[in-house]
Amino acid sequence: MIRQHGRSGWTGLTLIVWIVACVIGSALAAESAGRVVLEDFLSKDAGGFPSGWKGETGGDAAARQAYSVQSENGAGFLAAQKASKRVKKKIAWDPKATPVVTWRWRLKAAPPGTDLVAAVYVSLDTDLLVIPVSTKYVWSATKAKGTLKEGGLFSATELVIRSGLQPVGEWVEERVNAYEDFKRIHNHEPAAKAWGISLLGGPGVEVDFGPIEAVAP
Repeated sequence: MIRQHGRSGWTGLTLIVWIVACVIGSALAAESAGRVVLEDFLSKDAGGFPSGWKGETGGDAAARQAYSVQSENGAGFLAAQKASKRVKKKIAWDPKATPVVTWRWRLKAAPPGTDLVAAVYVSLDTDLLVIPVSTKYVWSATKAKGTLKEGGLFSATELVIRSGLQPVGEWVEERVNAYEDFKRIHNHEPAAKAWGISLLGGPGVEVDFGPIEAVAP
């Protein structure tokens, strides 16, 4: 039997339910307000790897060597150095309510012959094998902006949103309507809740990723 405390009539169970409701309510309020922080890179483990993230299947050790959380003027970011694998985070949000995904990235160095500078994968659904269905937003050194490359059975469709190797050492911001892109590319509505996001630094490239958000149009 749970004993009531004082005159308030609160019980231990009631208090727990109230706390959980507040947490859920705050999360829903943040999303309904038209902004969902998908990652702010303010949390990391003892090795500097971002909390809540995983390396690509079979490449977790390599990912932990290539990616590390750092800070600058109080803001967190993910530094990628000569990455060969991508990193992923499973996080749900409503892609219809907050369809626009924004982020910043910064090129620091790229070797001669670079093609892929970096990529951000936005996964709004999964297939019948529960494999994320993604749009791969690419910064390419060689391909023209707007270039679309269809993905295969196990690869994401690529869309080039930035081209060239400039600027170097400066943050640039991207803003894509992931919901509309998904419908146009994959020819169907995404799931009610998105699967998550993934990041990839190009081979031999040094590039930083800033906070990522989903916002209303």
